[in-house]
Amino acid sequence: MWPPVWLPVLTQLVLLRFLVAQPMKPIRVFVVPHSHMDVVWIHTVQESPWAYAANVYTSVVQELILQKHRRFIAVEQEYFRLWWDGIASERQKRQVRHLLATRRLEFVIGGQVMHDEAVTHFDDQILQLTEGHGFLYETFGIRPRFSWQVDPFGASATTPTLFALAGFYAHVISRIDYDLKGAMQKNQSLQFVWRGSPSLAAEQEIFTHVLDQYSYCSEGFHWDGSTLSPEPPPNRKFLDMIEPVDENNIRYYVNLLVDLVKERAAWFRTSHLLWPWGCDKQFFNASLQFANMDILLDYTNSYKSRLGISVEYATLAKYFGALQATNITWHVREHQDFLPYSSGPHQAWTGFYSSCNQLKGLARRASALLHAGESMFTRSVWPVPHQHLDLDWALKQLQQLRWAVSEVQHHDAITGTETPKVRDMYMKNLRSGMQGVHELMASIVQDRTPAYSGKASSLCADPEAGGHIAVVYNPLAWMVTTLVTLTVGFSRVNVTDEFGQPVAAQVQESKEKETAYDLHVLTTIPGLSYRHYSIRRAQGTQGVTPVKTSKFVRRTKTHAGSGGRHLIRVENDCYTVFLDADTNLMHSILERESNSTVRVTQEFMEYHVNNLEFEEFSSNYYLFSPNGTAEPAWEGVELEIVAGKLMTEIRQFFYRKERDRNHTYAIYSRLVHVPVGHGGELLCHRIEQEYRVGPLELNREAILRTSTSLHNRQILYSDSNGFQMQRRVFREHATNSIARNYYPMVQSAFIEDSQRRLVLLSEQAHGVSSQGNGQVEVMLHRQLWNNFDWALDYDLTLDDTSVVHPVLWLLLGPRPLTAGLRQRSGLALQHRPVVLLRELNEIAQNHPSPQQQEPVTLPPSLHLQILSIPGWNYSSNHRKHLQNLQKGHGRRAKADLHRVLLRLHHLYEVGEDPVLSQPVSVNLEVVLQGLGLVVEVEERSLTGTWDVSTLHRWSWRTRDGPHSRGSSSSHLTSLQGMKVTIYPKEIRTFFIHFCSSELLVDSVASGRP
Repeated sequence: MWPPVWLPVLTQLVLLRFLVAQPMKPIRVFVVPHSHMDVVWIHTVQESPWAYAANVYTSVVQELILQKHRRFIAVEQEYFRLWWDGIASERQKRQVRHLLATRRLEFVIGGQVMHDEAVTHFDDQILQLTEGHGFLYETFGIRPRFSWQVDPFGASATTPTLFALAGFYAHVISRIDYDLKGAMQKNQSLQFVWRGSPSLAAEQEIFTHVLDQYSYCSEGFHWDGSTLSPEPPPNRKFLDMIEPVDENNIRYYVNLLVDLVKERAAWFRTSHLLWPWGCDKQFFNASLQFANMDILLDYTNSYKSRLGISVEYATLAKYFGALQATNITWHVREHQDFLPYSSGPHQAWTGFYSSCNQLKGLARRASALLHAGESMFTRSVWPVPHQHLDLDWALKQLQQLRWAVSEVQHHDAITGTETPKVRDMYMKNLRSGMQGVHELMASIVQDRTPAYSGKASSLCADPEAGGHIAVVYNPLAWMVTTLVTLTVGFSRVNVTDEFGQPVAAQVQESKEKETAYDLHVLTTIPGLSYRHYSIRRAQGTQGVTPVKTSKFVRRTKTHAGSGGRHLIRVENDCYTVFLDADTNLMHSILERESNSTVRVTQEFMEYHVNNLEFEEFSSNYYLFSPNGTAEPAWEGVELEIVAGKLMTEIRQFFYRKERDRNHTYAIYSRLVHVPVGHGGELLCHRIEQEYRVGPLELNREAILRTSTSLHNRQILYSDSNGFQMQRRVFREHATNSIARNYYPMVQSAFIEDSQRRLVLLSEQAHGVSSQGNGQVEVMLHRQLWNNFDWALDYDLTLDDTSVVHPVLWLLLGPRPLTAGLRQRSGLALQHRPVVLLRELNEIAQNHPSPQQQEPVTLPPSLHLQILSIPGWNYSSNHRKHLQNLQKGHGRRAKADLHRVLLRLHHLYEVGEDPVLSQPVSVNLEVVLQGLGLVVEVEERSLTGTWDVSTLHRWSWRTRDGPHSRGSSSSHLTSLQGMKVTIYPKEIRTFFIHFCSSELLVDSVASGRP
């Protein structure tokens, strides 16, 4: 586009301010147009497309087609998929394919959403990437090569590894600590090669670009203004629309552009400048945006020799391609992360680690159920599909939950930072998806178990037709011994297995429901297998009867100083827990193997927030900003001990006021009496704790503080997305030191001294900190209200009045012992057996035991991260897939059930355990023989879209040269037939092809081309 005729008249006026500048190397500015579309935050998915999302894609495609020099990057897939499947015309779809082919439109990240990096589990990060990448590859044959993680609140060290495995060439982040970013700008160190894992090779590193202090927005260049949601204004006059470029303001715009470019260029080492152009919900009117920016670009480039800059529209591929071609040497950042994130001295973004506890818990339970449903469905199809199972319906149930779990990983979703109506949407989608997968799993079991009626039942109801059956499925690929807990409505119970043999069980009064009982059943289940248990009301004096409960009088906080003289012992083969009868608090724990005792005391405390003097820095959805140190949240404690042959449960009830009738807090701790040598090592070596928290008083943030005699010097270790551990040293800050020393705990954390370690394993994400020597505290719940205009306008006040029930498991012992147990115990908590309850048929008593498939068993250091039938119908051969797309054969109606996705993960770091940290060689044909005859194995990239033998990522020169600490790279330990060697912390992804049965051939479309 040529500049308007009035532009040359103003040339001299505009250039006068630049003529006095000294000559410098020209700056090449890569303007990257984008729109940041949160999925979702303020408005639901149903509302957002009408407000702006659909207009972004419609108008951007139109404007890119009009002018060939224009570019645009599209990021998350959820809104695009909704637009593509429900709004885009066939003409617009052809235009999108043309724009992708000519590289004017580029998909970056390509996941379902831009996921959070602090409180998400890496399993779910991989899932949402796989969902998005599968759609893009199946639909367009493209594979994203660059990330754009510009809005998550901090950056995880897990991300470099995952993105490298997905085939990304470079990684873009933005939100890091404000003072660190300032120092990096000053030192020109915003670009580096990031090696996220201490155990993996350099091939799993990634070049990383940190956006400067202006982040991903470009203030002053948003001609389309701000959207109004959920409905656009009828006159199309949006808020904050700036003046279009004309002869009266061109001088202002050119000055602003050049000043910003030269300021930002000084923070980088090369003359190539990445300049994001866009912001939240921008480009809903792309015509206005491009028409004005075209003028500025054309004008600036007409005088680039005098201005010292050239400006061009670009994609990330163009920018990073130019940067990589400079071949300069970059410094290396090792496996440190960028957490926590603070945007200012009083603004520590550590509150969201614990916001909306219920959503965080539901998201993780949905993920675990999906993992179980995927493997059970795969086992139901191979080697012979169930004759009465509708495979299309089954796959739809899994796809619905995949979508819901992927969606909630968004950085304003699982973080708990969305409006209540959006949170309700997420929870509705998760529950609906979980219900569908439960129905699928029940259908699979019913098909193989005629005695299993398929009629849902409640164990609190009086059983009919002889009782109930509980089918318990183990989703882990190793033998599991554990307790399964059910709530029943009767006190005398008979429990038998599928062979009619009595099963070890224990009945006790329910800790929460006055008229119910807790039934604990000891079960041992092989990998990816299930057991059947019949549960009947016992007659007369037969069956398991309730164990007795010992109750102790309420103790007040005034007794705390005189404690320690009267101790109560509760023990199993691994631990002795000492309780203080004078205070009703925990006193200490003896680890029996090392014969070592550690003082351990637990109590609930609260941070008080919202000091009106500093109202703008108060705690909210995102921020944690307490007024001072935490204060005890109780005045009295009651103690009950339920001691049985199978397990002992300790119940502690904390009362806010000494004479309160109802407790606000509770700790339920249990030790299981199972010998270590009978498969119960993991079960014996943990103290399982469940908490009851709430409802809270207004403007309180509740923590569980565990104080020990371990001399940890306030050094904490917390996990990075469940993948690896990060060392956290307590740092004093001029302001807000409490909040700035909180870190995310997604799955585990520990404190230790020179010999002993206390490990916390978590069912869901929480904030965690070590505020004092020997202390570890976990934030469990928050209820906040503030009067900020933006909070009230958008209903972002976190007025959470719920009662929550978080779960933690405690491991205590010598460091070598806990190092070997932590990873497997964490998975045992994350993937507990799934229980399916139904009524028994009348024929159940005479029916033979159900036929079981052969177990799937992996070595103890390997985890079956996924065993799934994705349903993709693209060819594994990239060239053939592109040919099929050109012929119009893409995205066929029938799903391909022949391709099985298998992903294996080595759980241990190099040197973490003398045995479990060794490389592991497995024969996939042997491991998977229970699923049928393996005929072909392909190794793929993390999300499945690349054949790893054809994946050649860019190499970036580093100061320390080639690097291969710990393990060899995956490419150097390639698949040898059916055998594979997996090194510490490696994640390996495969497509497995089995010998097809006639039933499968008849029931699905032809699979691999």
